[in-house]
Amino acid sequence: MPGFLYLLSWISTLVHICLGTLALAAALYYLAELVEEYTSTAAKILRYWIWVTVGLYILLFLFENLPTSLILCGLLTQLVHLSILRTFPFFFITSLPFILGVVMFIVNHYLAFSFFASFYYPASEVLAYFTLFVWLIPFGFFISLSANENVLPTHAETRPLLSNDDDFVTGYFNKKGKRYGLLSLFNYLKEEFFPQRGKKAF
Repeated sequence: MPGFLYLLSWISTLVHICLGTLALAAALYYLAELVEEYTSTAAKILRYWIWVTVGLYILLFLFENLPTSLILCGLLTQLVHLSILRTFPFFFITSLPFILGVVMFIVNHYLAFSFFASFYYPASEVLAYFTLFVWLIPFGFFISLSANENVLPTHAETRPLLSNDDDFVTGYFNKKGKRYGLLSLFNYLKEEFFPQRGKKAF
């Protein structure tokens, strides 16, 4: 029969999982707010990191025995990321760069899992590869999904801001009322689970 402390260790593990999930959600919310407020800075950081990743792939090719197909696929993925960045913060899911980015994301995972399943590497090195080469830039694009809602209308917009009866400004602010990004999802969850209480007036 398991001891009392053993049972408590499972309860503690559940508490750690809950706290870790809350910390992750808070970090995502904060990053999404930063990207919305500093869109041009976020674009520069993503562009710099794409070029850093290209350099890291070249170093991998020189100093590690990774398959050439894995390196070439990674470099091609970074070129696709650069083409997606051209319309940042606007993301067009029907555009060829976006579709190619999703396809290359899946292919990168397949090649990496196939390689690391065949050859032993320490878990920390495998995690380093996936974090720096596979996940970081797509994660940056993911938290930037709601950034286009705070950008003033430009020629990059493909959907018309004007309706039949609205002027330019009214059409823009009507569009702003309908928000579907990551930050709006977090705001919705915050209002659902942590409703704001009104202050009592005495």
